Amino acid sequence: MKFKDKLIHIFSKYKHGLILVYFLIYMIWFTYLERTVTTDFTPVHSILDKYIPFMEIFVIPYFLWFLFIFVTVAYFFLTSRQEFYRCCAFLFIGMTICLIIYTIWPNGHYLRENLNTLGRSNIFTRMIGRLYSFDTATNVFPSIHVYNSIGAMIAIRKSERLRNIKWLQISTLILTVLICMSTVFLKQHSILDIFGGIILSIIMYVFIYMPDRSRIAKKSDHELSKV
Repeated sequence: MKFKDKLIHIFSKYKHGLILVYFLIYMIWFTYLERTVTTDFTPVHSILDKYIPFMEIFVIPYFLWFLFIFVTVAYFFLTSRQEFYRCCAFLFIGMTICLIIYTIWPNGHYLRENLNTLGRSNIFTRMIGRLYSFDTATNVFPSIHVYNSIGAMIAIRKSERLRNIKWLQISTLILTVLICMSTVFLKQHSILDIFGGIILSIIMYVFIYMPDRSRIAKKSDHELSKV
């Protein structure tokens, strides 16, 4: 097979990946909000936030979120066109809703820990210091961290290939819970942001995963296997 034919073959097989261009749109939009929403915003907080301690160890699951989302999307991209579409629909539509909310209702918080007066310094606090430096305390409700974690967990749970792998399902659930917890233990979010992310994920689950699309999924995956 000639090189040109190989390229055509690869493009035909993985052309569903074109929807990943959304990430570029998302990053431009989110970056704009991060730079413009700085002081003029509605504070989001709950009385429960003051009872949640700062625990720097949770920076580990917080950063694992990036790997978790990447691996989940990549897996479905390579294995199942229809499950990839459903996963991306869940993530992308929800992320867009979050950005719309941030745009029309700028929000943020004043919950962050003062690391200079914390009284301790270690690799985790230094990682958090870097996190605080490039990620503002604005655009927080609903939490995209929470929403996407739940979305990835649902995609793995609903997968025909993965749903019966118990260790994976349990591990995914634990990681999702830890990521959600990390957002408040690092003072990146209010607990209200978590509730917002959960509510949005429930709504999106009803629209994306509740309808019976098994016949469409099998047809799409069959077409993918033939390419």
